[in-house]
Amino acid sequence: MSDLGTTLLLVGALFLILASGVWIGLTLSGVAWIAMQLFSSRPAGDAMAVTIWGSSSSWTLTALPLFVWMGEILFRTRLSQDMFRGLAPWMQALPGRLLHVNVAGCTIFAAVSGSSAATCATIGRMSLPELRRRGYPELLAIGSLAGSGTLGLLIPPSIIMIVYGVSADVSIAQLFIAGVIPGLLLALIFSGWIATWALLHPGQIPPPDTRLTFAQKLHESRHLIPVVLLIAAVLGSIYGGIATATEAAALGVVGSLVLSAAQGSLTWATFRDSLMGGTRLYCMIALILAGAAFLTLAMGYIGLPRHLAEWIATLGLSRAELVLALTLFFILLGCFLDGISMVVLTMGVVMPTVQKAGIDPLWFGIFIVIVVEMAQVTPPVGFNLFVLQGMTKKDIGTIARATAPFFLLMVGMVVLLYLFPQIATWLPAQMRH
Repeated sequence: MSDLGTTLLLVGALFLILASGVWIGLTLSGVAWIAMQLFSSRPAGDAMAVTIWGSSSSWTLTALPLFVWMGEILFRTRLSQDMFRGLAPWMQALPGRLLHVNVAGCTIFAAVSGSSAATCATIGRMSLPELRRRGYPELLAIGSLAGSGTLGLLIPPSIIMIVYGVSADVSIAQLFIAGVIPGLLLALIFSGWIATWALLHPGQIPPPDTRLTFAQKLHESRHLIPVVLLIAAVLGSIYGGIATATEAAALGVVGSLVLSAAQGSLTWATFRDSLMGGTRLYCMIALILAGAAFLTLAMGYIGLPRHLAEWIATLGLSRAELVLALTLFFILLGCFLDGISMVVLTMGVVMPTVQKAGIDPLWFGIFIVIVVEMAQVTPPVGFNLFVLQGMTKKDIGTIARATAPFFLLMVGMVVLLYLFPQIATWLPAQMRH
């Protein structure tokens, strides 16, 4: 069978099994099994056992369940309400006022969560009722939350960066460092849009609350101290070279347990729910990663990535055209798959092409994360849209329309990243010196 015929058969099998409702991880393994049985002489069972065990026992991957668990612990504590109380007084002077709490809250929580959905849900549970009660425009509140929630993927520690680092064999600590400036820049872009909208629609933003003196604002800011200390401990240990990403994740879990115990919100039920929530989420991710590792091996045996890379090379695309093509490809893929599946499914095929084009894998990791962020807010499979639909009981179309401006701002961020690659590469280069 020709390469095209093989590709179409496997892609058809992938979408057919996915459409039948089988779990993504099992679907990937099933398609890999078909590929090995039909197009390879190696016994599929032996290859499957070796590959899945190899991918599951990777030490680098240990950081993943720990960061997931840390996010789950904080998700169930009083931390989010405290963050609102600490941030709100400082936002009153900005155009758009408390709408900026969504952006600032998501930026801070992203630095201890690593998950887009957890960031969106935690900050949303805190800010949406408050903003509704004070009369802020609901669609802008929802859109800014969905957009800012994606910062959970870009600002380290990030689950998707760990997955990319393992899949593409790139240093996770370097990826974390590379994500800082793009994450903060994107947060500023979101805030800039909210301020612009507020200046254009002054009648729709409620008047400020009672004005506080500088001393009173500082007093309210004491609620931010615990989360700032946790961020400093986790990220400081990585950037300072004291701990690896895995050790920093363990530090984060211990820190979040101590924090919630000090707050008085660590009960046996909270502990059990956080552990079970983290276990469930990690098992889903691990199954996808194991299936994807087997599929990558099967594709390697068939020679599909090599043929695809050669085919793309024959197209003679310039670097800009290749980045544009990959952006459109990932946005389209994001309409049907979650971010982790997108990364693990495509890296085996895409990385040889990217390296051949002379694109820095570190820069490409940040590019991938931003494009995957867009997938979090594109229907029909946008995780942040699902989270907000559950919280607001609005239909997915309304939420997607509210989020559209933030999607376009992320497209603008990809353009900026392409024009000024130093946004992602400058900080890691400084850390290496």
